[in-house]
Amino acid sequence: MTLPEGKLYIDGKLRGAAGGKTYDVIGPWTGEVVGQAADASAADVEEAIAAARRAFDQTDWPTNEALRLDLVRKFEAGLKANRDRFVELARVEGGAALAATSGPIVDMPLGYCGQLIALYGKVEWTKDMGQAEVWGRKSDRFVVKEPSGVVGAITPWNVPLYIAVGKVIPALLVGCTVVLKAAPETPLINALLGEVAAEAGFPAGVFNVITSGDPATAGEMLVTDPRVDVISFTGSTAIGKRIMERAAPTLKRLFLELGGKSATIVLDDLEDISPILMGSLVCFHAGQGCAYPTRLLIPRSKYPMAVAILEQVYAGYAQVWGGYDDPANVMGPVISAKQKARVLDYIAIGQQEGARLLAGGKAAEGKGEGFFIEPTCFVDVTNEMRIAREEIFGPVLVVIPYDGDEEAIRIANDSDYGLSGGVYGADRERALGVARRLRTGSVNVNGGMAIMADLPFGGYKQSGIGKEWGLEGFDEYLETKSIGVGVAG
Repeated sequence: MTLPEGKLYIDGKLRGAAGGKTYDVIGPWTGEVVGQAADASAADVEEAIAAARRAFDQTDWPTNEALRLDLVRKFEAGLKANRDRFVELARVEGGAALAATSGPIVDMPLGYCGQLIALYGKVEWTKDMGQAEVWGRKSDRFVVKEPSGVVGAITPWNVPLYIAVGKVIPALLVGCTVVLKAAPETPLINALLGEVAAEAGFPAGVFNVITSGDPATAGEMLVTDPRVDVISFTGSTAIGKRIMERAAPTLKRLFLELGGKSATIVLDDLEDISPILMGSLVCFHAGQGCAYPTRLLIPRSKYPMAVAILEQVYAGYAQVWGGYDDPANVMGPVISAKQKARVLDYIAIGQQEGARLLAGGKAAEGKGEGFFIEPTCFVDVTNEMRIAREEIFGPVLVVIPYDGDEEAIRIANDSDYGLSGGVYGADRERALGVARRLRTGSVNVNGGMAIMADLPFGGYKQSGIGKEWGLEGFDEYLETKSIGVGVAG
């Protein structure tokens, strides 16, 4: 399949890159070229930044709330009208399995647009702090919120539409202007956002979309440019650290949603753990999710039974995953040859460390020429092993036995990361008590869902800084100002 060529969207215009330069988009299912995307130059990025700065400083976008709401609603309608195109791009360009597109890859972010617009109505722009007297002077006092300015939104390749919606919609609603920089692997989904914005009729410079085959230059320009007030980045912890370093001279605001090595704890009071084990396979979107629970902690008393069940579950799943047109399939290839090599390297490391390979562990045969890896499970893992400590970002689950709640909590918290997690237990209050002690930004208890549009999402420790989604996500794009007005008499 050949996809339409992706264009840049800069200063209100859809156009090619300077000199007409493009780069190849590689399809993960086949390993072949599936399209072309505009390959932005430094001059293109400079034009986008300048346009966003002008739109914020010289137009009424920051103050015209009615205009913003009207255009963001049109943008939402355009995104939903292009749902089938987003699904096609997510599958062909992003490697998504068909059933996976109904979740965070396409349908969830499209549904979350309207929820974000509704949530925007709850932003408290002015808070009356009442009157107070200091040094004999009375003041009426107010705390007001204002848009921060120009936002550089840098998105990853795993769920690009989901991440773009979470950044762009709140930033535009509060009155910021945006330069959206796509990951090199998934430019066409982002280019479609530019097309929809052009159709919605945003004022020139309010929203800009950059695609580039160079993974670093455009992002470096956004991070280091003093005209950019906020960087909102989702990606690896290593790149997040680089952004902090490079942004330091301009002291711009940073939101960083980074890696994870989340743990699911199964408590010993559960009689039947089979359903939990069947749902614990790291397979959705080939395990390419920052919040994916990739460490499974099992009480030692149930460990032999759990290993036996997992062996059966993985053996059954090995027969059914990977079909491109299968409406029930949630697992396809990983994104690239580079990512495939990375995951296979970690699988080799796990074997060298002494973990037992229960299932998978190889490049998948018979699935085609794309970047396929078998669903993989390691057991007899200790939390000191690299496969238990480092983010693999592939279809790899590690299973760790524990003795007692205190040890489970210690193991779960013994991580550089703290993004998500899960707890399952028969006693709701006990499970909640364990969840409260986990040093992580979200916890799903007994199958509950802690990741939704109206809930803040973000990590502890090296999983990041700040929150996306929820009202807290709007705050990332707002400045806070205190005003005191003198009162006579």
